[in-house]
Amino acid sequence: MARGRFITFEGGEGAGKSTQLKRLAGRLQAQGLEVVATREPGGSPGAEAIRELVLNGAADRWSAVTETLLMYAARRDHVERVIRPALERGAWVACDRFADSTRAYQGAAGGVDPGLISALERFILADVRPDLTLIFDLAPKEGLRRAAGRGGEMRFESKGMDFHRRLRAGFLAIAEAEPARCAVIDAAGEIEAVAAAVWAAVEARLAVHG
Repeated sequence: MARGRFITFEGGEGAGKSTQLKRLAGRLQAQGLEVVATREPGGSPGAEAIRELVLNGAADRWSAVTETLLMYAARRDHVERVIRPALERGAWVACDRFADSTRAYQGAAGGVDPGLISALERFILADVRPDLTLIFDLAPKEGLRRAAGRGGEMRFESKGMDFHRRLRAGFLAIAEAEPARCAVIDAAGEIEAVAAAVWAAVEARLAVHG
């Protein structure tokens, strides 16, 4: 059986990734594909337990290096128990955040040595890499405004505007460095316009039509 495809959704706070992931998953399922929709940190029972540790509490609860190690502990369990088995049986996996979030949040915005992050990627992920990464780009001020509308501020939302500016720059740098894998999506538009841009990227990069 052919290996499935792996699509990751990345971007700052309030960019609308979760909404667009659900829409894309539904459209792919309408094409007769098995789609596993998942998220990080989390996606498996063990990783969801780590998610509670990472996302809640004071902004300075963990150092950026500790966050990186926690994220990769969660990611390893997620890959082993959910992502790799799904891909091996031919399913498509759509994941709300993956390794690029660690590069951007803990690396570009948090100051963790890129060499440490790269070493963890190589060891933990092995052959599990996204076929397509959709990077939802939105001005930090607007993203935080949208995120505040959800209620219940999370740790990363409270880290300050400078952090979120570095975060945005980090994601855009990833897209620039890996254009074959990454597509930047303008997340400032209406939901339908953003969904159309997402589908256009999937059609162009992964040869899905419909």
